[in-house]
Amino acid sequence: MHNEPSPEPMVAAKIATDATEAPVNLIAKMKATIADLSARQILMLIFLGLSLLAWYPIYSRLDPFSRWAAYDVFRIAPGTHLGDAVSFFFLDIPKVFMLLILVIFGVGILRSFFNPERTRTILAGKRELLGDVLAALLGVVTPFCSCSAVPLFIGFVEAGIPIGVTFAFLISAPMVNEIALVLLFGLFGWRIALIYMSMGLLIAILTGIIIGRLNMEHQVEDWVYEIRMGQTPAQLQELSWMGRVDYGIYQVKEIVGRVWLYIVLGIGAGAAIHGYVPEGFMASIMGKQAWWSVPAAVVLGAPLYSNAAGIIPVVQALLEKGAALGTVLAFMMSIIALSFPEVVILRKVLKPKLIAVFVGVVALGIIMVGFLFNAIM
Repeated sequence: MHNEPSPEPMVAAKIATDATEAPVNLIAKMKATIADLSARQILMLIFLGLSLLAWYPIYSRLDPFSRWAAYDVFRIAPGTHLGDAVSFFFLDIPKVFMLLILVIFGVGILRSFFNPERTRTILAGKRELLGDVLAALLGVVTPFCSCSAVPLFIGFVEAGIPIGVTFAFLISAPMVNEIALVLLFGLFGWRIALIYMSMGLLIAILTGIIIGRLNMEHQVEDWVYEIRMGQTPAQLQELSWMGRVDYGIYQVKEIVGRVWLYIVLGIGAGAAIHGYVPEGFMASIMGKQAWWSVPAAVVLGAPLYSNAAGIIPVVQALLEKGAALGTVLAFMMSIIALSFPEVVILRKVLKPKLIAVFVGVVALGIIMVGFLFNAIM
């Protein structure tokens, strides 16, 4: 018998060779990637890097900047109603826009991995409870709002996704969004941001479960089932990382360009509340002792229309003036999740009975959240 050579030295030599070649291959790939970049792309990456480095030093100096702008530039007396309002305005304007630009760029890159076809593919064929949870989580990171309700609903129905799972997604997508989370984190801290996210997800999941158990597929307009959507492509187009950076920049331009006026108006309203509403006034009408304040906040908020970026500065001012957290969260959630335009859009695909169930279940969930947090916070 011939003694076969032991495989261990051969494997060790192979591992050693791979370990030596790996850094070389990585460096070669990096050089090839850099060589493929245009001058514009290189300048853009340098600008993005410098902007990220400068972001926190600028953000940390916004408070003294707001006081300098109000009291030195505009020469408003400190401690006056107007001075407080103007200082609030100059603090929140750069703070909100800096937070928005940073998070929209980051989430824009994340969103480049998702589109309606991929979302439908992920949700199709899942068990009901798992589908509700997964749909609510996907709603947080996908770029869909009330204006996308009709095509998304049609696409989900045609993909065979249960109606309850569809509603879990359609509630979570506008209500628990990255803009609201980052602004809440930046303005109030991680606890309130976590409360908002967890309660929004819970409402979306429970609504999906309830509507799914009611077997209301017949309450979808008949023409929706008659449409035949195109099949999901087997392989979705993959972007390069430079393409994802470009998409993140596009998302910043698109979203900020669409919401900037709401932000300015919301901060203006918050500044007026901050400067002119007497201490304790909001506590008398939106405080814990007013049991009717939570349902009243939901009824008041539902007909209004705003996005999270526009309403959160108002929320900040309400809380500073003594309003209860649960009442303010209920007010914010009702504006975002039960907006009148979304109900009008959904009427194109849903019959009145299902719309009424949708509005009723979501409103009840928001009211329960408001009472719960007024009781424990």
